[in-house]
Amino acid sequence: MIKVKLNNEQFNYDVYQMINLFYLLPDIKFVEDDYDFDITVKEDTIEIKKESEIFVYTINKSNKIKEEVKKAVFLYFSKNTTKELPWGTLIGIRPSKKALELLENGFSDDAIIADFKDKHIVRKDKAQLCIDVAKFEKSIVNKDKNSISVYIGMPFCPTRCVYCSFASNPISKCKDIVDPYLDALSHEISRIGNYVKEKKLNIECVYFGGGTPTSVNDEQFKFIMKCIYEAFTKHNDVKEFTVECGRPDSITILKLKTMKKYGVDRISINPQTMNDDTLKLIGRSHSVNDVIEKFNMARELGFDNINMDLIVGLPGEKMSHIIKTCDKIFDLKPDSITIHGMTIKRASRLHENMLNNYKFVIPAQDELNKMYELTAQLSKKLDMKPYYMYRQKNMVGSMENVGYTRLGKEGIYNIQMIEEKQTVIALGADAVCKVVFLEENRHERFANVKDVREYIKRVDEMIEKKIVLLETLYN
Repeated sequence: MIKVKLNNEQFNYDVYQMINLFYLLPDIKFVEDDYDFDITVKEDTIEIKKESEIFVYTINKSNKIKEEVKKAVFLYFSKNTTKELPWGTLIGIRPSKKALELLENGFSDDAIIADFKDKHIVRKDKAQLCIDVAKFEKSIVNKDKNSISVYIGMPFCPTRCVYCSFASNPISKCKDIVDPYLDALSHEISRIGNYVKEKKLNIECVYFGGGTPTSVNDEQFKFIMKCIYEAFTKHNDVKEFTVECGRPDSITILKLKTMKKYGVDRISINPQTMNDDTLKLIGRSHSVNDVIEKFNMARELGFDNINMDLIVGLPGEKMSHIIKTCDKIFDLKPDSITIHGMTIKRASRLHENMLNNYKFVIPAQDELNKMYELTAQLSKKLDMKPYYMYRQKNMVGSMENVGYTRLGKEGIYNIQMIEEKQTVIALGADAVCKVVFLEENRHERFANVKDVREYIKRVDEMIEKKIVLLETLYN
């Protein structure tokens, strides 16, 4: 436990977040006595004491006081832990959004880099990454309230990965509810499809994700794909129709042919790692050879826009693992790659195991930094540019998730989702609808229930509530 005495409780959250960056799953408690650190926010300075040691930070009054408190705590722990955290105090989910706003306000690259460094102690290469992503996104980000995207969720997976916290259910344990779920989902698809048609909304992207959409059998998959096609893509000029196939062990030639039949032009095949020992450890039942086989199968059927997801910082992985992964991905030459930082989510089995002292070996910070650099080098070797990015809480090493793409193969839906400038109508259990009010620069959410059985029972209720929210924008 880390015990902190703080003289102003309005900064509790900020101090907690900064200390949390430097320790893996720390138990941080604010106390009055018997403390490890004494943090005092004064008018001109912030003092941090530990035993006889005193660290004094002079407040820059041109910045917000909360940002200055975070800087003081960050600088203190940087000095005392010797960890190099390249994102500094920036804990927001969408750092590229900040860069895009500054670009639109006329800031130069150098001015944006200086702003990121001065306010947040962000390393130059990370600030530049935000700028590069923002410039890529600038011409794509939505500017029309009648342009929307549609997300459909499949809450089933072949198995549950150790790091997963999503509402995904192992398909082997819930086969009895798959057909009822698909019936309920098809009903929601039909109702919302009619609403979109009635309001004459323009569907830019359709994204079928999860979970793992391909975890159901071939006939079930064909049934729901036909529903999606008839409601959303058949009579609309959709720019992008993505299916997140995800797990290679769930992909069949019949499912790939079904996707071709119903106009899918972008798929994702996600190995996460190209090391069999890690795949087994994290709870995946496919092998590296399965990844290669299914990727080549998709290519042979004519899929020319394939994304692959990788995770940096997986338990037990070292530099040798990431080198092997990068080499094998380079050989396959996908059209885009998404690099995720390992995140320890509180609802995951990994988090539970770590709390119970099950020892997972997580790479050290300097090794993580080198692993990320290897993935950036891979993107350059594949002639890709960064096109979207986001960050999450409790990321190992306080890193980022970034998508790289060949020109013209970017995932448009990913950009619209991250920048939050386009309404996303989301269908299925645990799907979150986001209605964007462009002129007011705000959005409102509506989440369907997580539990699959509850969703089946209450699907009409979910539809009606969703339409009520949409009507606040489209009435």
